Amino acid sequence: MITARQLTKTYNGKTALQALDLNVNAGEIFCLLGANGAGKTTTINLFLNFIQPDGGEVFLDGKNVVTQPLEAKKVLAYIPENLMLYPALTGVENLEYFSGLAGKKYSTQELANFLTEAGLQSGAHQQRVSQYSKGMRQKVGIAIALAKQAKVLLLDEPTSGLDPKASNEFAELLTKLSKQGVATLMATHDLFRAKETGTHIGIMKEGKLLELLTSEQISHADLEMLYLKHMN
Repeated sequence: MITARQLTKTYNGKTALQALDLNVNAGEIFCLLGANGAGKTTTINLFLNFIQPDGGEVFLDGKNVVTQPLEAKKVLAYIPENLMLYPALTGVENLEYFSGLAGKKYSTQELANFLTEAGLQSGAHQQRVSQYSKGMRQKVGIAIALAKQAKVLLLDEPTSGLDPKASNEFAELLTKLSKQGVATLMATHDLFRAKETGTHIGIMKEGKLLELLTSEQISHADLEMLYLKHMN
């Protein structure tokens, strides 16, 4: 579903990503760990086709992101650290707009159902997004993924700045999508959430994927020790 083959990116002669091989299957949640500058966001941006690779290939659901950008975009939903929504519009109106961009048309009740499924309380559906907390905005992002019927979810530090309750609720939504067969790639600093939510964990440093393991293989304490060993 989410595949990188020998993916490489350089900036001004400096290697930001070096020959990355990565595969995330349907229903898997792959958490990329690493310090700032490790290559996590570069990886996400290459899958989003925001930047072009200097080598290798990227695929989403078998679609080449570079040569088949429109086809790849159809299966994709993206939630960044700060999800950009229209503050003057309500949650329902934002969802209607963004699902419409994906060629989907729903009734007001269907839109409300997506928001409810994403964990947004019904009383907030008709509130302007300018009144939403970050956690509420992230739930609208999940609702957009549901409405788009996305097969692939790309996340860049989605729980940064969330309180523990909101972070846990977001993790539960990812698990729910996983059970529906959505493949998720998440760049994060949150070791605890990676272990609790992820099915697979990768540790990056200086553009290289140094470790690749399943979350079942390692305890919280051992994951922290392994991470710190590579960061030193």
